[in-house]
Amino acid sequence: MDAITRPAEGTSPGDAQTYQMPLPRLRLTPDTSHGPLDGAWWPRCDALELELPALVGSLDPAVGTVTRVTVDPASWPDAPQTVWAPGHVIEVVRTGLAGEAHAITLDCGTVGRWELLVIPPDEPAGAATRLLTAAADPENPLSAPLMLALAEDDLDGEAAWESEGGHGLR
Repeated sequence: MDAITRPAEGTSPGDAQTYQMPLPRLRLTPDTSHGPLDGAWWPRCDALELELPALVGSLDPAVGTVTRVTVDPASWPDAPQTVWAPGHVIEVVRTGLAGEAHAITLDCGTVGRWELLVIPPDEPAGAATRLLTAAADPENPLSAPLMLALAEDDLDGEAAWESEGGHGLR
């Protein structure tokens, strides 16, 4: 991952500070035989132009260069048509297909294609961790929209349980 170097305000260019994007919150399936998902990604915000370079920069170079991504416009309402990643430009295709909801598809030309669950940035950490793990399970048969719907049901059920005196302090 390349660092972005800029001089701090009031300093000369020789006194530059270095900023490196944090590693993406990503979990991939460990093998090639799996269900409809190849893993999950939990971005920190909904600005694709900020999040995507860190995601593709963290992938193994052996998977090839990500040349195009397909995103759900509901998840990425302000997605640009292209995103600059280290060394290349990525085409962004927005689709409204129900099967693509809450997912991102990474295309690497003839090398391969990866379908990832996109966990909403504001998802609670516990639920996001469970979704990251479940989506990377090679035995997972669920699509991205179904996984998020089930997670939302769990959160609603947990909130109801808490409000009825469940896990809380007594």
